[in-house]
Amino acid sequence: MAAESNKPAVAPRDVLRRAGAVAFWLLVWQLASMAVGSDLLLAGPVTVLVRLAQLVPTAGFWSAVGFSLARIAAGFAVAFLLGLVLGLLAHRWHALAELLAPAVSFLKSVPIVCVIVLLLMWVGSVRVSAIAVFLAVFPAIYFSVLEGCMAADPGLGELLRVMGVPGWRRFLADTWQQLLSYLVATCRNACGMAWKAGVAAELIGSPRGSMGERVYQAKLLLETGDLFAWTIVVVALSWACEKAFLALLRSTGGWAIAASVPRAAAPQRRQASPAPIGISLEDVTLGYDGVPVATCSLALAPGSRTVLADPSGAGKSTLVKVVCGLLAPLAGLVEAPTWGELSVQFQDPRLVEAMTAEQNVLLCSAGTRSAGEAHALLAELLPEDALGRPIAELSGGQRRRVELARALAHPSAAVVLDEPFASLDADSHKVAAAFVVRHLCGRTLLVASHAPGDAELLDAQPARLGNADEKDRKEFSEE
Repeated sequence: MAAESNKPAVAPRDVLRRAGAVAFWLLVWQLASMAVGSDLLLAGPVTVLVRLAQLVPTAGFWSAVGFSLARIAAGFAVAFLLGLVLGLLAHRWHALAELLAPAVSFLKSVPIVCVIVLLLMWVGSVRVSAIAVFLAVFPAIYFSVLEGCMAADPGLGELLRVMGVPGWRRFLADTWQQLLSYLVATCRNACGMAWKAGVAAELIGSPRGSMGERVYQAKLLLETGDLFAWTIVVVALSWACEKAFLALLRSTGGWAIAASVPRAAAPQRRQASPAPIGISLEDVTLGYDGVPVATCSLALAPGSRTVLADPSGAGKSTLVKVVCGLLAPLAGLVEAPTWGELSVQFQDPRLVEAMTAEQNVLLCSAGTRSAGEAHALLAELLPEDALGRPIAELSGGQRRRVELARALAHPSAAVVLDEPFASLDADSHKVAAAFVVRHLCGRTLLVASHAPGDAELLDAQPARLGNADEKDRKEFSEE
């Protein structure tokens, strides 16, 4: 989104270059018309512009434009909304995707002219343009949403679920932001497709009062000037609708960001943080796809602090996912706070790039922090000039500190941090550790870190995982 909003202004030289290209082709058109020597066969640009100037002031012109615009816009809007909804549902439920696949693929491939002829027989000429537009646009939107969902990074959505952020806020802050670029790219073509399909349907059906009927009448009466004039109108309307819709679509990114951030409840109405909850792992085997990587037995009392001090690759991040309920253990029993009762910071960065640091904190605060409180919290870790900038403009170390502040700002019973001080220099490391201690407020703390000295900085007990031996691997592979 930042890239969309920060596009450089068009230079005057570029404007002149484009205007020169248009003038060149107008000249070619005029010379071709003069060479043919008959406006009946090829009306020149001067003749067409004169005829267009005569048409525009008439009531019939605007009536025809309104007739076609209303139906094409209605067909496009329904196709966009239904394609978006069904695309999201099909991504979630594979059975629905399989059910819809033959029908949508058929609509994508069938010639639109054949569909228009059938529609004229079934619904008549007045409704045919809106339905034709829908059938032409729907597959493009549907497949675009599916592609965007499949390519989306699930990491941020996982974190927001663990932190108890409601589904509709997750959709606006994460899903919609990732889908938006796909939809914008698709709609650049879909808007033009809509006008082509709609006018083609009107041209074949010739409903009274439509632009298609005017084009058809111009053809019958050999009024080439009118034919070119109406064609220019269709092209201009298609271009204007594309620009207007794309501007509206892009603006939804900022609107969605603002709507996803919860407003702070009044201090007297804020819910108190839940009491600390312990974390227990009894004879747990960690691993992926049946392959064990580590074993663990831990018992963290409510309000205790523990640092897993194993080296990189020992399975600490895997344990964090198990504690957060994102990965099932291969064996053993896990007791941990449920989603919404956990604050978490994962090893990989998971922030809303289009949001500011303050908005990222507020998104996970469950309405327990005001904008001023989020600002003050972040100011303990970040320079002032970084607080109001989009995350995309911050350095790796600054992003890490935003994630740390977000985790501590979330009202929870336990805090789980995976390599929270990565990308920080020695001084920032100490400041961040002191920040955690200061804002832990008695909650249970589990930290995965291979940095030496973190147990002392956090006043925590060190612990280690056990490596899965060859016997464990053999038993699980046989199962």
